[in-house]
Amino acid sequence: MGFATDAIHAGQEPDPTTGAIMTPIYQTSTYVLEELGKTKGFDYARTINPTRLALEKNLAALEGGEKGFCFASGMSAIAAVMTLVKQGDHVVVSNMTYGGTFRLFEQVLKGYGLEFTYVDTSDLAATEKALRPKTRMLYLETPTNPLMGLTDLEAASRLAKKHSLISVVDNTFMSPYFQKPLALGIDIVLHSTTKFLNGHSDSVGGCVVTTRPEHAERIGFVQNAVGAILSPFDSWLVLRGVKTLHLRMQCHDANGRRVADFLSRHPKVKRVLYPGLPTHPQHELAKRQCTGFGGMISFDLGDYPTAKKFLDRVKLCALAESLGGVETLICHPGSMTHASIPEAERNRLGFTSGLVRLSVGNEDVEDILEDLKAGLAGI
Repeated sequence: MGFATDAIHAGQEPDPTTGAIMTPIYQTSTYVLEELGKTKGFDYARTINPTRLALEKNLAALEGGEKGFCFASGMSAIAAVMTLVKQGDHVVVSNMTYGGTFRLFEQVLKGYGLEFTYVDTSDLAATEKALRPKTRMLYLETPTNPLMGLTDLEAASRLAKKHSLISVVDNTFMSPYFQKPLALGIDIVLHSTTKFLNGHSDSVGGCVVTTRPEHAERIGFVQNAVGAILSPFDSWLVLRGVKTLHLRMQCHDANGRRVADFLSRHPKVKRVLYPGLPTHPQHELAKRQCTGFGGMISFDLGDYPTAKKFLDRVKLCALAESLGGVETLICHPGSMTHASIPEAERNRLGFTSGLVRLSVGNEDVEDILEDLKAGLAGI
């Protein structure tokens, strides 16, 4: 059905016992067997839970995939996906990825014999050049966090298929409402459900959606074997959040466009990174690949002291980690979300100490603009 209808109904049926229209929170660790060797489809809550299962079916439908798997965090979802490669394998990664992803790859998985190369995946020729005989995966963020660079997913999926690579996209920034990587040929999509999918800053979680049976089998095995599962209550929170995803994303997008336009005209802002601006180098790709531009914006105030002065002045925009909530969240990526990336590497990629990341919320846009004006007036 349509996106809004699927968001509200996919994976969910009225409770068979009471007829409750909302999926219950099945807060149980185990299930009673009908007789030895005969279950009702549920045996142990680490392996399967009705509330989590409803969410997994819902997110698989929204992304257009075959199977969904929910995890205790976005990072545990990424960790599960990385079990599809093994010691000695090589992975090509978008060169400005979330700091937690970079930390996992560089400070954890490298120790187990995986190798990583970070490349500007908006340049497919450079991406192909980075491939090695042992390359097994192409791991993409688009837009990248926080520099908002885009990768042509259709072209990237063709490249991956040409070289027999597993293609993975972190779709957290755009959500399935604005971007459908699987429809463009990507194998696996993942999210931090903490962000736009849940949308209310009250749950931490992650999900993986697959298209190929062998990937689904492995991810499902790892989900159960490692046990980093999303709790029933968190599953219920995300199910509730997804029901309004289409409405919230429309507001994030409308407010984001207004805020980006304001920032791009302000004399104290050095540059604005937002795919919805005609000045963005991949604006045409964004129009072709996405159905909206979303509410994520990065902008440069020149240096750390100026950024700090600005961030200390804003009031409505909450200075906090995370993004994708109904409230506007603002952060200094260099000292917060991306502190694990070495400063020299950040500077090399144009990620300056004056960079500010803004997750535009669903408040009245005039109030957001007034808060930003007040902050900028003090620098």
